[in-house]
Amino acid sequence: MISFCGHETASCSIITFWWVGHFKVGSCAWVANQYNHYLSRKQPKTREVIMTKKISPAMTLLALAISAFAIGSTEFISVGLMPLLVQSFHVSLAQAGLTVSVYALGIMVGAPVMTLLTGQINRHTLMVIIMLLFILGNLVAAFAPVFSILLAGRVIAALAHGIFMTVASVIAADVVAPSKRASAIAVMFTGLTVATVTGVPLGTMIGQLGGWRWSFIFISLIGVLGLLADFLLVPRNLPLPSKATARGILRVLGNPQLLVALLVTALGYGGTFVAYTYLSPLLEQKMGWSASAVVVILVVYGLMVALGNTMGGRWANAKPLAALLKMFTGLFVTLLVLSVTANSQWLGLLTVLAMGFFAFMNVPGLQLYIVQLAEKYTPQDITMASALNIAAFNVGIALGSGIGGQVTSHLGLGWTPLFGAGMVALSIGLTLWLIRLARPVKRLIHKFNQY
Repeated sequence: MISFCGHETASCSIITFWWVGHFKVGSCAWVANQYNHYLSRKQPKTREVIMTKKISPAMTLLALAISAFAIGSTEFISVGLMPLLVQSFHVSLAQAGLTVSVYALGIMVGAPVMTLLTGQINRHTLMVIIMLLFILGNLVAAFAPVFSILLAGRVIAALAHGIFMTVASVIAADVVAPSKRASAIAVMFTGLTVATVTGVPLGTMIGQLGGWRWSFIFISLIGVLGLLADFLLVPRNLPLPSKATARGILRVLGNPQLLVALLVTALGYGGTFVAYTYLSPLLEQKMGWSASAVVVILVVYGLMVALGNTMGGRWANAKPLAALLKMFTGLFVTLLVLSVTANSQWLGLLTVLAMGFFAFMNVPGLQLYIVQLAEKYTPQDITMASALNIAAFNVGIALGSGIGGQVTSHLGLGWTPLFGAGMVALSIGLTLWLIRLARPVKRLIHKFNQY
């Protein structure tokens, strides 16, 4: 049975599965209240045991990583499906690239807005709602009759993505010791990197064998696994963050160091996507690899991403800014080299794999650094700062993929790495400025400790 009920005071509308077997539309707060009411109807003794049972931080991180795997699979699946989408909907390559940039824009808007609307919902309940919304968006994409409906499904899934990364990053940092926060965030983001190893290549292969629609159905099934993992392994008694407000956005953006850090995230992370968004056509058309070989290459590329993400998390634990500078420099050099080797099959392939190593290495450090700055300058807005950084990641994706589309249309695929290197160069300059700002503060602290 499908029924719809509107609420005038609804803060946002979503569709969610209701436990007695029908659907309703309501506000996020209404869904949370109904879900908690459902829990209260369970046997009191059983619920008390569940609520008081200690869940290992490692198990919580595992649940977050599984959900991140599902979300990472859908974020980048369009990269592998690009030729199929062009053929199915009769759109240009640049138009097909909208499936990446529109998704990124959905996260960019959704992360801060959804944070404002869901800030006081129980974290466990919110994680369940997020995964239900994610599953819905991918099913809409899977059964889209026209390209515009496909984009709408991507936006729905993107809203879930934005709020998930915001909440999951804070949960990951909170359940471990302070000295292991970057590593914990890296474990959570490992789900994204593993998605590039297996989820994206497997989804691409499924699309090539059975059609691109089955790729999104496959991702929806992974989302169900993430839903179950969050339901079972995310603690039900996690503390709520300080209430997020619109003024919190202004406080974060009004701080010069936080604002520059957000720009570093957008430019440093987004630079890769000028080339990565069009990686499949680059491998096939410029380097001469077959479609079946591209699937294997994407697997190896994902392995390099996973390795880089793990190493980046370890290196960023102590001094995130210094580590980020080295990572961005490595990525900059790699993109410059790729602009030269793009026409060579084997040299181009090796450079692409090196790009994979550096591409996501900066993610744990960027997320940790923004949290550290927020703790120092806007301690009441840590969750909002995290949300804005997630938005900044996706500003970078949208900007990078958009630039890549224009470069591809007017100059050709081979020019995309060079423009990506330009974005990363700007992030290097801003990182150096942040390091310079931090040094006087460190000197003052050192002198104070001497006295």
